Amino acid sequence: MTLESIVKETPEARVRILDAAERLFAERGFDATPTSSIAKQAAVPKGLLFYYFPTKSDLLCTLVGERLDLGPIDATVLIEPGDPVRALLNLERKLSEIQADSPVLRVIIWREQRTHPEVRAKLREHRVQVQAVVERVLRGSVLRPIAAGTLRTAAVAWVAILTLRPPADHAGIATDDAAPDLRALAELICAGMGATGLA
Repeated sequence: MTLESIVKETPEARVRILDAAERLFAERGFDATPTSSIAKQAAVPKGLLFYYFPTKSDLLCTLVGERLDLGPIDATVLIEPGDPVRALLNLERKLSEIQADSPVLRVIIWREQRTHPEVRAKLREHRVQVQAVVERVLRGSVLRPIAAGTLRTAAVAWVAILTLRPPADHAGIATDDAAPDLRALAELICAGMGATGLA
């Protein structure tokens, strides 16, 4: 059986490879995970793994690029006119829902961004995407005009809070104390904009 015929017979193999890589990279780290372990866990021949991903770095880049993508987010349903704090918390909840399928991916990003520039670049793209949504949500929730620079700074701060939390918080392992902390941080950001809108 040729590699091309295997590819045609098992189109879901690529997804299994990404799933296996995600689990193993999260458990062991990128450098400590051999491609043979990924192929074994995905139940595919090692040659098929290299057919889809010529290098292990290609596998990491694809994994982060595809699974970190948020897709379109409708900011209008997250807006709370007069209550920007609640709007920020709405956005955090929405992002958690979108990324709930892949809590281990956040562990990978947290760990690998320090040593892999391609992961750092994907994380930067992700932050820019989220920042644009935060700006739209805040603009719609604050009832008075707000300077573009102030709005941008508030959005950058909220994105940093959401993306720089340790993996335990992201994975839902943190204690119940995490929710009040997020509210307090949202209140602080909105107070800094002069638009508390506390509920």
